Formats: sequence, C-alpha cells, structure tokens
Amino acid sequence: MIRESPIAVNQSNAPDMPSLLLRARGGDASAFESLVRMHQSSVFSIGYRMLNRRDAAEDLAQDVFLQLYRRLDSIESLEHCGYWLRRVAANLAIDWLRHAAYTTTQPLEAGAEIPAQQADHDPLLNRELDRLLGELAPAARAVMVLRYQEDCDVAEIATALDMPVNTVKSHIKRSLTALRGKVIGARLITAEELS
Repeated sequence: MIRESPIAVNQSNAPDMPSLLLRARGGDASAFESLVRMHQSSVFSIGYRMLNRRDAAEDLAQDVFLQLYRRLDSIESLEHCGYWLRRVAANLAIDWLRHAAYTTTQPLEAGAEIPAQQADHDPLLNRELDRLLGELAPAARAVMVLRYQEDCDVAEIATALDMPVNTVKSHIKRSLTALRGKVIGARLITAEELS
C-alpha cells in the first residue's frame, strides 16, 4: 500500500488506458502503479468517510487495489475501472461496518487530509456532519458518501452498490431528513445553552 498522501490525477493527463491495461495485465508494475495513483484518492476517500479512521481507510484501499490486481482481466476501460473501484470500496466498507468486531467509536482525526474536494466553510459543522454520518446504517452511509463526497449521480450509486435506483433515492431522502433533524436539534441545544 502506498502510504503517502493520495494524489488525484487529472484523467485528461492520464496515460492511454488500453495500453496501460495491457501493460498492467502483462505484469508491468509501473503500469499498475499508474492505475493505483489515478484512483487512490477516490478509494481512500470512500474508505475514510465510511469507516471514520485513517488506518482502516488505508487497509481498505490496500484490499481494494489487491482485488483490482487480481481482476485486471475484467477491467474494460478507465471509466469501468473507476466504477468498479468505487463499487468494491463501498461494498467492502459496508462489510467491515457490519462485522461485529469493527467499531466506529474513534472520531475522525483532527486535521486529517481528506482527498476529495470539499468546501470547508464551517469546520465545526463539518466535524459534526462527519459524526452524524457515522451514525447512519452502513448502506445509507455508503449512498451518502458516494452522492455527496464522491459526486456520483443516483444511477452510478445504484450500479456501484447493486441496488435499485428508487432504493438509492429513499436512502438519500431519509438520510438527509435524519441529518437535518439532528443538525437543527444540535444547533438549538447549543443556542439554548448559550442564552
């Protein structure tokens, strides 16, 4: 596993995918490393947002890229590779969250690097939202991470998580309602405490 900070690669500057895939399938380590670098930011971000721990996100990313290495022959294109990796990362994170031994009681580390682009207008609110997101059921959390952290549309999420589009929409609607209620409730309590 690459332990340095994940680096997003502009796909317009990415190497030619068909030749990159062919070289990686042929055992070219630098070609496989290029594939990893192209997608490690997204995979790490999904793991980090789902599992709320940097070490767990790194382990998840390592497992995802190991699966990619084993299944290189089934990857058809750069776009397919991105969809496949998001799907594997989200489903693996859901499995980890469902496992009885895994707990999410550890908070997100303060000042940790999140590779996905985000507008940090209110750091306290962002921390609270991360905590509240951690309270959602694993499937709902995966939907919310893919929708609002990874900017996937509903159809992409449905494909990645192998669930009907209407189920994805239901998860989004219920999760947003729950998160809004908790954020408003938290702000009301804080306002009452201040007065």
